Amino acid sequence: MIQAKVAPWKRDRVGELAAVISADGVLGVVDIGGVPAKNMLSMRGDLRSNMSITMAKKTLIRLAWVQAGRDASELDALLEGAIQPAIVHTDSMNAFQLYSELAKTKQGRAAKEGELSPIDIVVEKGPTTFGPGPIVGEFNAVGIPAKIDKGKVAIQKTTTVVNKGEAISADLGIMLAKLDIHPIEIGIILTGAIEDGHLFEAESLDLDTEGLHNDIIVGTSGAFNLACNIRWFASQTMPTLLAKASGEATSVAVEAGIANAVTIPLFVSRANARALALAGQLDSSALDDELTAALGAAVATASAETATSDAAESAEETPAEEEEEKEEEAEFGGLGDLFG
Repeated sequence: MIQAKVAPWKRDRVGELAAVISADGVLGVVDIGGVPAKNMLSMRGDLRSNMSITMAKKTLIRLAWVQAGRDASELDALLEGAIQPAIVHTDSMNAFQLYSELAKTKQGRAAKEGELSPIDIVVEKGPTTFGPGPIVGEFNAVGIPAKIDKGKVAIQKTTTVVNKGEAISADLGIMLAKLDIHPIEIGIILTGAIEDGHLFEAESLDLDTEGLHNDIIVGTSGAFNLACNIRWFASQTMPTLLAKASGEATSVAVEAGIANAVTIPLFVSRANARALALAGQLDSSALDDELTAALGAAVATASAETATSDAAESAEETPAEEEEEKEEEAEFGGLGDLFG
């Protein structure tokens, strides 16, 4: 039986791929189809510190996959939809971080004749930057309704010019590019990844990290409030529960007239406030110097608070109005009138 000879370089290449596939860390497949060589070199240079990207033909990748002892069905899932696959490996990121990092390489380009649209391509209604000319007919020829409006070419209505999966004509691709619509996505696109024996499809790795962060904050806050309301004792809830219990105990003690180190200052403060309120009802001649000074301090504090709350209104008043108001405030007969 005659066996086909295998070129030494292919055997070596399969061995190199198998070593990458067998290494610890996160393993995945990326699709680099459609990425110009210049862009690819730039992207790989930016990513080199975090991961390795090894390009090879699908046949060699399959041979290396088997040689590394991995399940062939996993590779089939990773290769699905990949036009030009490559092996990606990292030992410094998890699968989600790998997806996020590779997603940064995505960019749009103009559509070429015959390419299938990855999305529904919608041209929005509104003005363009183009002046009157033959371009109006060119837009209409490819199904983009346009006319001249106020000296500019304007799209008459929002129109879906190509549905997802449909081929894009050459003329339509040119007109879309003129509208800065670049529907074909290029970049190092991750099709899936394997981490700790688990296969993650690309869709499951695409997380809204900011939304997830907000959800965690809301969930944590709700759990904390619930735990406090049902009096769930834990290291996180105990400070809040103790503070709440202390406040409630103090309120009960004050209402019950229980005298202790906490309530006595409150009683004294309350009694002092009531005494000042009562003194304010008396004529100034009935007050001694100490009580008059205390009332003066109280009046000054009240005036300061009133001035702060009325600052916005005072800013709108005229100088004449302010002067009148000052004169009216100055005309009182004594402390009794002020607190009457």
